[in-house]
Amino acid sequence: MSHKNPPFNFMATGIGSIPTTDAEAACTEILQLLPRAPYWPQLVKRSHLEDMNIQFSEGLPLLKIKEEKRALFVADDEARESALVEFYDRFLSQDIERFAISPEFASGLYVMLDLLKKENGAEKEFIKGQSVGPVTFAAGITHIDGKAVLHDPELREALVNGLAIKALWQVRELAKSGRRPIIFLDEPYLSGFGSAFSPIQRHEVIEILSIVISYLRENSNALIGIHCCGNTDWSMLLEAGPDIINFDASDYMEHFLLYRKELVRFIQKGGTIAWGIVPTSNLTGDESVERLSEKLRQGLGRVKQWGITQSKLAERSMLTPACGMGTMRPNLAKKCLELLSNLCHCLP
Repeated sequence: MSHKNPPFNFMATGIGSIPTTDAEAACTEILQLLPRAPYWPQLVKRSHLEDMNIQFSEGLPLLKIKEEKRALFVADDEARESALVEFYDRFLSQDIERFAISPEFASGLYVMLDLLKKENGAEKEFIKGQSVGPVTFAAGITHIDGKAVLHDPELREALVNGLAIKALWQVRELAKSGRRPIIFLDEPYLSGFGSAFSPIQRHEVIEILSIVISYLRENSNALIGIHCCGNTDWSMLLEAGPDIINFDASDYMEHFLLYRKELVRFIQKGGTIAWGIVPTSNLTGDESVERLSEKLRQGLGRVKQWGITQSKLAERSMLTPACGMGTMRPNLAKKCLELLSNLCHCLP
């Protein structure tokens, strides 16, 4: 599959969650404001089925939904062996439709795809999707005894492979739009990685992420990003091999730019930085394109001092909100997307 990364030139896209329940209105607005790379929204307030972990759980072995807690847990282990055998039979035969995401679990995906079918004469560039990241998924699901799947190597491996084939199903659906798919692996669990309380090793994180990235790369021409909305070991995420790295440039610019050597190598090899420059959790509504542009230019200026030319940096830059917008007030979420849309038009 071809994986040459195209020039992005500050193209804007979104992260995932939004605070409204009307999928058609949300998708129409996204397509209008972010026409080059619209994304399908996760309507987390519509249903617990659209929560980050639950949304990607269909077809995966041994998982049950606990509705009152809006969470997943591992079912009775008595059925473990047969469930894993059945899963691997379907996975290894690439029975992709058995890993589909239903409309009940992702209404925004289906509405966005329907809208894209109706495009007339539009220059079709990209369509962005997302999946819960495999580390966040394994860390957020527990056995009855409270032990996370992260510490159950056999089930963890199955679920990571399951997320990979579900992501491939999504990529193939997105590709039917005539646009090139971009898919982000959302890894909020890795915020703060490296503290004394991290229960997983660096090499394990790289291995888990690489399984999904390599599977998608071998079976599609999708561009693959990793999104983490807090501070983390960015060299670790870069080493996992994504095409795009997405960070909260609103709050963590200085931390991110500490990784000079790794970022220069990433950009020179064709990697793209998605600058999460529009704040989300702390958006006040008083922000302006001018102030956000100035902050972004300061970060870009630092990277140019490393020997990256302005044209190369523009090619290898995207813009996003700092994080998902699911917890924001609807009026502020709309303001966030409007700022993002206007910002990408005022940059060189």
